[in-house]
Amino acid sequence: MDALEFVRVRELDIAVRIWNPTAPRTLVAWHGLARHGGDFAALAKALGSEWRIIAPDTPGRGLSSWSLFPSHDYLYSHYMTIAIALLDHYQLEQVDWLGTSMGGLLGMLIASDEQHHARISRLVLNDVGPELNKEGLIALSSYFGVTHRFTHFADLKAELTQHYASFGITREEEWRELALNSARRLPDGSWTYHFDPRIGEQFIHDTPRDMWAHWANIHCPLMVIRGESSTLLDAETLPKMAKTQPTLKTVTAEGCGHAPMLNNDAQVAPIRRFLDAPLRTFHTTERAATAAPTVMQWLAKQWQRWFH
Repeated sequence: MDALEFVRVRELDIAVRIWNPTAPRTLVAWHGLARHGGDFAALAKALGSEWRIIAPDTPGRGLSSWSLFPSHDYLYSHYMTIAIALLDHYQLEQVDWLGTSMGGLLGMLIASDEQHHARISRLVLNDVGPELNKEGLIALSSYFGVTHRFTHFADLKAELTQHYASFGITREEEWRELALNSARRLPDGSWTYHFDPRIGEQFIHDTPRDMWAHWANIHCPLMVIRGESSTLLDAETLPKMAKTQPTLKTVTAEGCGHAPMLNNDAQVAPIRRFLDAPLRTFHTTERAATAAPTVMQWLAKQWQRWFH
């Protein structure tokens, strides 16, 4: 991380981690439910100096403020308000967006929103889609809705290593760094995770919804990365996503579950190719894909006029 900034949005301080602040291209990277923007360090390094990576910590996570009103602030509608405020703060009229899990759902909501959809030029979803596995969601809400207390840092690291085994991390130093960036001290000197345990109330006040209508209303280039053994994004969902969005690019991250850490070239290289593809290529393909329905609609009108 090359810079850490705090942007005040209403009553909350939003921590924003930035890599390559002067780079000519910008990617907003938004983390998952109980993580923080620091998770994108490896991605930022792999993409290189051409890309400025802006990775906010959602309220209640990392270095951002904790809310005094979780039922109001730990909601997607409020996350959207924060996201748009940050895009305005950094003067990003249009930007590429990569979202892991919750961050991907947030990107989908913005990209399909009638007022704000033009703010996202390309959208990369990391192990998330318009339909999520219900058992996987229940497991997430059960684990992250309570306080986890550890007497020793080693205990926290062992628990974290077991819980996040699906990230696909293979090196011991990466696990230690992840644990250090995920821990905080409690007043009695014990350890816990960095997030506000009340983020789990999101599942009470903001029940996961059917996102297929939002998915159909997205008109920017789309890419989805699915962990090979994901417990949240079922393999059967990908063909349904592609049926609605024929230009969708799909990648399977081998050896990962929910969610790939985007920390190796096999995962980053497809993202780089997707981001480097000219937007006009997508728009040309999109016009070709929608031409047939337009002709069919014209023929249907003629049929009605001639025979009814």
